[in-house]
Order: sequence, then C-alpha cells, then structure tokens
Amino acid sequence: MTSGFFVIAALAIVITGVSKSGFGGGLGAMAVPLMSLFVAPQLAAAVMMPLLVVMDAVIIWRYRKTWSANLIRTMLPGALIGLVLGALLFQSVDATWVKLAVGIMAVAMALQFALKQGASVPATSGRLQVLGLGALSGFSSFVAHAGGPPVKGYLLQQGFEKSTFVGTNTVFFCTLNALKFVAYVGLGHLSAESLQISAVLSPMLAVGIGIGFWLHGKVDQRKFTHIVNVLLFAAGVRLIWDGAQGLMM
Repeated sequence: MTSGFFVIAALAIVITGVSKSGFGGGLGAMAVPLMSLFVAPQLAAAVMMPLLVVMDAVIIWRYRKTWSANLIRTMLPGALIGLVLGALLFQSVDATWVKLAVGIMAVAMALQFALKQGASVPATSGRLQVLGLGALSGFSSFVAHAGGPPVKGYLLQQGFEKSTFVGTNTVFFCTLNALKFVAYVGLGHLSAESLQISAVLSPMLAVGIGIGFWLHGKVDQRKFTHIVNVLLFAAGVRLIWDGAQGLMM
C-alpha cells in the first residue's frame, strides 16, 4: 500500500466526516472514487464501511434530540426492501447504470430546488413515493454506494431546520450502514486487510467530524440549505461522471 493512498484516503475520510457531521453528507460519494485511484473499488468500499458505521454512531449522539422519527418510519421500510434487493442482485447488476441513474436524479432534484429559490416545498409526497425513494436509496447504497441523493433531495424539500436535517439523515443512514455492515460481513466483502487499513485511518474520523460540528454551528439556515443543495448537485455530477466513465470502458 503506497503512501499516496493513505494521504488521499485520509483526505477522503476528513471530507466525508465534515460533510456528514455538518451538512448531512453529499461529499461522501467522493470517497470511494478517490481511494479507487490507488486500490480496487471493492477494497476502497470495504475500507469505508466500518468507518461510516463509527462515524454515524458519533454523529447520532450529537444530533440525538433533533431528528424526525415520522420520516424515518416512512422511509425505512422501503430502504430495507432496497437493501435486500441489492444484496440479492449485487453480482448481476451493473453498478455503472445505477450510478448514472441516481446521478441524473440528484442533479434534477438539486436544479428543481434551486429554481424554487430555496423555498421549502410542502411535504405532500404520497407514502408510495416516499417508500420508493427509500427503496432506491437502499438499493443504490448497497450496489453502488450511492444511497445519499434520493434521501437528501427529499429532506431538502421538507424545509427542515438544519440540525433536524442532519439528525434525520444521520439516523437513517446509520441504520442503513449498520445493516450493510452485517451484510458485507456475511457475504465476505470485508477482509483482514481492509479492517487493518480502516483501523489505521480511523483517527481521521475525529478530525473530519470535529470540523463538521464546528462549521454546522457557524452556518446560518439559509446558507446551510444552499450548501446542502450544492453538495447534492456535486454528488450527482460525480455519479454521472463515474457512470459515463464506466460505460466508455
């Protein structure tokens, strides 16, 4: 393992920690592609898996009193269905197409929200639609590590206060990542090598999370909403890029 890998991996973890703890994620989609410049994507994903679980557990403690239980109850059943389908179809589904589809959806949701000039959209989505977004998140999370955009786009539309946004997003993905971790272990995706690398990189969690908490307290609601939408757009563009690159290979 080269020193270049550890430098980039450390940077990716800090960026992910800042994004998740301060703004509900978005830049986490960059971690595996950055690390894949040096190692196989499967190893990069395996290295990130336990780090994400620990990261979510720490962030949940900070936002334990500010999250929407109702939204979690609505979206989680669909997410569980998506996770099961992802686990069953993991070997046969081309992650390239999943990334491309989720990326296009993320960009569309970000542009739609921007065109409304940041005004919140009343929570009028039907239960079936929310269930579908949860399922898409669970499926794309397992198959392509791209489960964030469907949830973040929907959360943006609800007009949540910033801490409720981050708390709800964290509780949702903590549950998802914990289940994914169990599935990864059961399917043999984690190895002694990946766990050793995760342990070496784990101190960078504190750096990223600490910066994220600090930034969250400094940014007002309007700027927070704008930043989250920009992160959603950036994640979508990154996924489209990854998908297009995969199709050209």
